[in-house]
Amino acid sequence: MDNLIIIGIIIAAIVVIILLAFIGRFFSLWLQALFSKANVSIFQLIGMRLRKVPPQVIVEARILSCKAGLPVDTNLLEAHYLSRGNVLRVIQALIAANKANIKLDFKEAAAIDLAGRNVLEAVQMSVNPKVIETPKVSAVALDGIQLHAITRITVRASIQKLVGGAGEETVVARVGEGIVSSIGSAQSHKEVLENPNMISKKVLASGLDAGTAFEILSIDIADVDVGQNIGAILETDRAEADKKIAQAKAEERRAMAFAAEQEMKAKVMEMKAKLVEAEAQIPMAMATALRDGKLGVMDYYNLKNIEADTQMRKEIGSAPEANK
Repeated sequence: MDNLIIIGIIIAAIVVIILLAFIGRFFSLWLQALFSKANVSIFQLIGMRLRKVPPQVIVEARILSCKAGLPVDTNLLEAHYLSRGNVLRVIQALIAANKANIKLDFKEAAAIDLAGRNVLEAVQMSVNPKVIETPKVSAVALDGIQLHAITRITVRASIQKLVGGAGEETVVARVGEGIVSSIGSAQSHKEVLENPNMISKKVLASGLDAGTAFEILSIDIADVDVGQNIGAILETDRAEADKKIAQAKAEERRAMAFAAEQEMKAKVMEMKAKLVEAEAQIPMAMATALRDGKLGVMDYYNLKNIEADTQMRKEIGSAPEANK
């Protein structure tokens, strides 16, 4: 009986030692929360460990919020951590917003953080506006001269529009579109060079921040450079294209004329062949006429005399032309 009591005491002592060792792991955190008036119990710390939530992170966030006068319940902190949120950054954003008199509660800050945006950076941007420099934007005025413009956009984050609002890329794209439209509507590039703020005024009045997570405070033209004479280049290209078209048409007409010439030569050769063929039939016809008695010998010699006389007249007539 005494042995059983001793064994029971030993087992109980081992259990107490294990329990104290387990509790001792959270004692420093509990003590830290206690003196910080953050009110986190030992059992809450044990529950965090069982739920695989790091107690150190939750206690630090709880202490930070209580010291700033914005106490956040540990259950909300745990839930945000389990949702893959950044607990400390959300608390820091709440404190920064409170110091800057910006309306922001934990639910809204957690939603912004879970949406993938840096809520602390957004609060800082609300206090200290950010300057975004656009890449070089090229546009052509109505006189055909190209201009290159670089713009600096001063924006302030809008906390209420961070969830679902468009980002910086949209703002830069809209401003670039506004610059192209403004320069394109100018009668002359000189107007833009003389008064570059006409671009910023027109773009700023277009309400480009609608639907974005930012509020555009100002748009400043940092640099405007003159590019190429696009109008002259287009005219030159058009003239060159017209020239090539005219050359192609002329070549087509030349080819058609050459083909017609060759066709006429072929017809001439055909007619000459027919003539030779007809002339070849004359002796045969004369022979037939002589044989049939339709042509006498004297008639034949008279015909030969006429041919000889005609040939002589041709040679005499062609001699003066040859001497010339």
